[in-house]
Amino acid sequence: MEGGNCSSLNEFLLLGISNNPGIQVTLFTTFLIVYLIILAANLGMIILIRMDSQLHTPMYFFLSHLSFSDLCYSTAVGPRMLVGFIVKNKSIPFYGCALQFLIVCMFVDCEYLLLAVMAFDRYKAISNPLLYTVNMSSTVCSLLVAGVYTVGMADALIHMTLTFHLCFCGSNEINHFFCDAPPLLLLSCSDTKVNELLIFIIFGFIELITLSELFVSYCYIILAVIKIHSAEGRLKAFSTCTSHLTAVAIFQGTLLFMYFRPSSSYSLDQDKMISLFYTLVIPMLNPLIYSLRNEDVKEALKKLKNKKLAD
Repeated sequence: MEGGNCSSLNEFLLLGISNNPGIQVTLFTTFLIVYLIILAANLGMIILIRMDSQLHTPMYFFLSHLSFSDLCYSTAVGPRMLVGFIVKNKSIPFYGCALQFLIVCMFVDCEYLLLAVMAFDRYKAISNPLLYTVNMSSTVCSLLVAGVYTVGMADALIHMTLTFHLCFCGSNEINHFFCDAPPLLLLSCSDTKVNELLIFIIFGFIELITLSELFVSYCYIILAVIKIHSAEGRLKAFSTCTSHLTAVAIFQGTLLFMYFRPSSSYSLDQDKMISLFYTLVIPMLNPLIYSLRNEDVKEALKKLKNKKLAD
């Protein structure tokens, strides 16, 4: 850190979603239910994929890592937010704030990249199903996932290092429910132009790469589907992509609106609502989207249910 008074700061105060004491119990109950659904749905998806041999395919391998990413960044935010509803002390240690920032940044990046990898996987499965298991071998899948986590960690470390080396010599109150870049930059009394520029460049680069990969993959998927002779075959091929497209639209739409809206329309209250959606609502929706719209997952759930009844 820099500056004479910077080293004196050892904690932040997270102001949370609302300071209205009359709705704290309602908010706590609502988000406790949301977080319990996140835990049950994502852990359930990971365990189901691991237990059912029919789901030991590249598509579900990536889906299990998507659930893991959802679980990690929602857990970095959810429990601390719930505690803030019921205790008066809303402080978070300086290094605890840095760790929360790192986890959220890393696994949100991982989700971006995993959704792009899953589009590539669907392209390989539909364009050349006979060579699918060869093209998407366990080695290839492991390397892709390792690359996703490496890029996510590298990006998160860059932003965390630059953000937490800023000078925070005034108020330590973060008008947010977790340690995120925009409210921390507003709180700093240092020049944050480099931080803002790097957020725009790195996020823009990741967004450009992922959107380009999604667009190209789905162009090839559409061309491959058109070549399928039977209407039933075309419908079955494209139906495997609907869950993925739904997840992509919700996640990408939310993050694009958050980071690429005009600065004149920026407000912390609006920022909190958008952050709430991508840190807690989306991790709750993703496993539901993939389970409710996926015949393989529904069949695996039926088999597990029947097995338990038989026991």
